[in-house]
Amino acid sequence: MECGCRFPVSRVDVISLPVRILHHLPLSPYARKVRLALAEKRIPFELRIERVWERRPEFLGLNPACTVPVLVEPNGLAIADSYAICEYLDEAYPDIPLFGRTLAERAEVRRLVAWFDGKFATEVTSRLLHERQLKRLLGRGNPDAAVIRAGYANLRPHLDYLGWLAETRPWLAGPHVSLADFAAAAHLSALDYIGDVDWGLNEAAKDWYARMKSRPCFRGLLTDRVSDLTPPAHYADLDF
Repeated sequence: MECGCRFPVSRVDVISLPVRILHHLPLSPYARKVRLALAEKRIPFELRIERVWERRPEFLGLNPACTVPVLVEPNGLAIADSYAICEYLDEAYPDIPLFGRTLAERAEVRRLVAWFDGKFATEVTSRLLHERQLKRLLGRGNPDAAVIRAGYANLRPHLDYLGWLAETRPWLAGPHVSLADFAAAAHLSALDYIGDVDWGLNEAAKDWYARMKSRPCFRGLLTDRVSDLTPPAHYADLDF
């Protein structure tokens, strides 16, 4: 793949950085998942918006795929891909585990993260968030109304499944809050910001999301604002 740099690298060309940096886009659900994981683990970091469509050579040096998120550790280690970042964080900072406590829990966490970052992303997020907000920024034409309608239709069964998980378990993957909860909440929070989630479709899913919004790690997302795009009034309301 042509990436605009002669030698793709995995480390920043400095010995040390003063802070941990997360390159992100405010509405990227994958970047939001990493933000929630960092905040839940109480790991300090600073955000840096990366307009990936500009294809900065410096950023291509960190991630030739030119996607966010990318985490740059204070020692210069650069990690791309949200799942790789979260797995790294759980191994490097294990005090607050996000992948489960048993083999069965860890398998279920991985399954549900794949569900939301794969199936939900393809059937819902990409059809709503991408079509309505990101397509224009990436220079890929105008929104397709049929694709958006399909995204709304697909949202209902996904909320029903999420609601069933929330009703039958303390948290989505089992007895403990996990990366599965943060992956689901990251996608839904991005869609909620643009007013695309009808919370009346499933009360159990809404109650679960209210619990997620009430966690301290969620405060950064709820106070975030995107230029020229105001969220609905309930977005930051914990009792929505």
